Amino acid sequence: MTDKTPPPGNPSGPGGGSGPGGNPLAAEVPLAVDPLLDDPGTRIIVCCGAGGVGKTTTAAALGVRAAERGRRAVVLTIDPARRLAQSMGLTELDNTPRPVPGIDRAEGGELHAMMLDMKRTFDEIVEAHTDPERAQAILDNPFYQSLSAGFAGTQEYMAMEKLGQLRSPSGGGEEWDLIVVDTPPSRSALDFLDAPKRLGSFLDGRFIRMLMAPAKAGGRAGMKFVNLGMAGLSMFTGALNKLLGTGLLSDVQTFVAAMDTMFGGFRTRADATYRLLQAPGTAFLVVAAPERDALREAAYFVERLAEDRMPLAGLVLNRVHGSGACELSAERAIAAAENLEEGRIVDRGDGKEKWDGAPSPGRPDTTDSTDSTDRTPGTERHGGNPSTEPGEESGAPGSSQLTDSAPESTERAETAVETDQLAAALLRLHAERMRLLTRERRTRDRFAALHPEVPVAEVGALAGDVHDLAGLRAIGAQLADEPS
Repeated sequence: MTDKTPPPGNPSGPGGGSGPGGNPLAAEVPLAVDPLLDDPGTRIIVCCGAGGVGKTTTAAALGVRAAERGRRAVVLTIDPARRLAQSMGLTELDNTPRPVPGIDRAEGGELHAMMLDMKRTFDEIVEAHTDPERAQAILDNPFYQSLSAGFAGTQEYMAMEKLGQLRSPSGGGEEWDLIVVDTPPSRSALDFLDAPKRLGSFLDGRFIRMLMAPAKAGGRAGMKFVNLGMAGLSMFTGALNKLLGTGLLSDVQTFVAAMDTMFGGFRTRADATYRLLQAPGTAFLVVAAPERDALREAAYFVERLAEDRMPLAGLVLNRVHGSGACELSAERAIAAAENLEEGRIVDRGDGKEKWDGAPSPGRPDTTDSTDSTDRTPGTERHGGNPSTEPGEESGAPGSSQLTDSAPESTERAETAVETDQLAAALLRLHAERMRLLTRERRTRDRFAALHPEVPVAEVGALAGDVHDLAGLRAIGAQLADEPS
């Protein structure tokens, strides 16, 4: 476990212009991933960012690399796609951490993986904080079933609940010394920070306590008193019943009455997990792609993390494109392609000077109108002057040399045309790649100008999806800027 520094001649760090693949996107401050993973003080790594930027793959790759460097790691993912489980050699992922086979344990590490089951996690909270009879009443309540399955903010809140469980001694906190969290996909990356507080405030807020009042008043007299004293609420609930169904309010009030002893705990646990995210042992990695919207979201997240005093480790920039011929600009590639297509470049290398009459795309045919068979027997083209060598008579064996080579010359000419067309197409593809690199560099530079202090690790774009541990190891190697 050694600290890595950028090699001489590559001050740009991961993906620098002189790095593997010739990627011109230069990170001014390289992100040192291996020291982060090797540090025993790092207990939680949170991968966050906009949806569709590779957070899940990044989290899995970090988990694999950490385990194979000696950490006892668990990856908590929210991604329901089966390809992640398959890449880890598992048939399925569920709410229970499962060991990942195939991990190199030479350094003493191990890796477990799990996928958040939002409803099951909520059920576990209910079962852990109330008696069995009341827990069953809550689990059977229709309002609770809707709340636990799809209420706004529930997924983010349950992710934080599960993180708290994994970190606590009773939940395996002594078993794992590193937890890697893949945050839920959302319209805004900030939902990950805001949604748990919103749900906690809702469950512990005035509206819920207002609904609890009839149950707390006790008996018919209490209910009558509350109804008389809360005429406005009765009108409101009547409107709700008409709009959403007559049983909704009853379900809500039954749910609230059963959850009475638990409401204070939601906000308490949300606050405790929030403080855990601010602790020195936590590291946030903002994951993005070199696209305008993704990096705008990443910049906003970086600012929010700083505002909330949460420890930012750096930015992971996924799907960065590179080229092995960065010296050839898009403009020069297009010019060369046009020259080939218009026939302004005529390549006649050694061995081709004898078929100088071969046609070239866009070049006028300079072949003599007089066919070789109409020439005086025994004549050859030498500067346009006929000459007769001794022994070369009409009908001599050498007199048919030109006519015999005509099919071969035509075939070579057609091959040259096809080669030129293929070269022109490749040059245009290269020009498109260089334009893409320019756009990515411009977008990357805008982020760097706003946040020059943020370390960056870059991962090159892959031809396909990651589907096995070897692919995750390759991603981890790119994150650590290992030479290929």
